[in-house]
Amino acid sequence: MKLIYKGEFDGNPESLPHNEHMPNATMFKEFTDMKKFAIVMNVASGIILIIMIVIFSLVSGGASLNFIGVLIAVISMVPHEILHAVCFKKEVYFYTNLRQGMMFVYGKEHMSKAHFVIMSMMPNLVFGFIPFILFLINNDWTLLGSMGAFAIGMGAGDYYNVFNAITQMPKGAKAYMYGMNTYWYMPQSSGKS
Repeated sequence: MKLIYKGEFDGNPESLPHNEHMPNATMFKEFTDMKKFAIVMNVASGIILIIMIVIFSLVSGGASLNFIGVLIAVISMVPHEILHAVCFKKEVYFYTNLRQGMMFVYGKEHMSKAHFVIMSMMPNLVFGFIPFILFLINNDWTLLGSMGAFAIGMGAGDYYNVFNAITQMPKGAKAYMYGMNTYWYMPQSSGKS
């Protein structure tokens, strides 16, 4: 994997690295408008975060969130994207879009459904679910609980990608990014393996 920082994304899908577009590929049924996508994912993140804070409060007996844990979750935004990137074998491009509250990596690699799901979930597992589960095991670990709650909330876009892959990709399909959308295809029908 080679990570290349590309800076602020200008919103134009044509400025992204061009990927080979497979014949007979099917675009995920997903948002095509980045502004709408950003708004919906930020609202979804807020809802998930509220749910996680309620669970945190119930498990901890009403303890306050640990500020350092929240700070670690916010700082983990860049390592979050790097964990996505390490799931690629080839070049991966890192973009920011801070005005819309987003950072993302973009790779040209074609992935199996399982690989795509693992790539999408990896940072949420490492920074979110594992720390939060440890907090559930020992509710004195409020730093881990706070970090996990916020990191889980920040993963809405990733959960959306996982949902799309699980519900739309048939067994044996490969996924790839093209512009701002994800496509899937069956390797035997396209000649690419």
